[in-house]
Order: sequence, then C-alpha cells, then structure tokens
Amino acid sequence: MFSGIVETTARVVALEREQELLHLTLTCPFVNELSIDQSVAHNGVCLTVVALEGDTYTVTAMRETLERSNLGQLGVGDEVNVERSMSMNGRLDGHIVQGHVDTTARCIAVEEAGGSHEFTFQYESSPEMVRRGYFTVDKGSVTVNGVSLTVCRPTADTFTVAIIPYTFDNTNFRNIRPGTCVNLEFDIIGKYITRMNQLLG
Repeated sequence: MFSGIVETTARVVALEREQELLHLTLTCPFVNELSIDQSVAHNGVCLTVVALEGDTYTVTAMRETLERSNLGQLGVGDEVNVERSMSMNGRLDGHIVQGHVDTTARCIAVEEAGGSHEFTFQYESSPEMVRRGYFTVDKGSVTVNGVSLTVCRPTADTFTVAIIPYTFDNTNFRNIRPGTCVNLEFDIIGKYITRMNQLLG
C-alpha cells in the first residue's frame, strides 16, 4: 500500500527480458535501505525487490504489468518515480494507492500556469471501463506515474492536474511532454462504490 507521495526518482541501469518477464535494474538514493522482498512502487506499479548488488536493485515485471503500464517502454537511462510502501504509524499525505496500475494515458497538453504546470491527459474510455470504476471526477484523486493528484476539469476521457514546482522538480513530471505515456491508477474507493452499485442493481 502506498500514498502517492513520491520519495525520489530511480534511474534504469539495465533491462533484461526472460520469456514474458522484464527484469529492471535501477539505482536510487535509498538503495542501501532496501531489502529482498520489499515492495517499491515504480511509476505507480508495485514491484518486489528480487536482487541487490552494490548501488543497484532489481525488480521483475510480468506480462500483465507490462500490458497495463508504461514499464515495457522504459530504456536504460530513463527515470521512474519511486515510493516505498506506507508506514502504518505515519500520516497518509496523499490518498490510498494500491500500486495496481489500471491503464495508461497520453499527455495531450502542458501549460505553464503562474509558476505551476497544468498537464492534461487522455485515456481510452468505454462503458465497460466506466463499469469497472475507471473514470475521474472533479476534485477526486488519481495517481499518475505514482503521484497522488487532484483531478481538474474531467471529461469522459480526459482530465487535467496541476503540478506545483516541488513536484515538477522532484519527479519525472519534468520529463513529460505531449505524447508521453503515463500510468494511471483510478481511485480505489470509486471502484468499490461502482462495483457495489452494480451488485445491488
């Protein structure tokens, strides 16, 4: 479980494909605090640390993860947002993030807005996706590349988020341009409510 408050970015140093698996080796400032079997969110995807060597660690993504996220598009040198799992004795500064990415979206606009930046994203939408709770609501929560954000101006298949300078400088939002693919995790509470309404008719 995560909060969507990104700690830092990690840099990809190696990629290895093994059948339908992708092993990603990365380096980041907290490598020496990691342990085998620890969960770390990468661009919002919860992955398990499977190896540690020097100042690097390795995680493995399977086919389902690669199909639903942007991890399969990463190259050596790319930056990913990383967050270790929540501490149960801490404050929940973002919102409840599972680390289970639902789908990807494309950035369609970036605008400077009085010192902050506004990013607009478009994702595939359908009645089936809506029935699964895959939609956004005004002032609701959404996770973009692992960052907990507040939705502005949602439509059926787009939404906008405002990024403060600190977030822009300390996450890979600084690398997002129109056309960039990002990971989305929709709000779990909304998904539960949508499912409950279906079951109750």
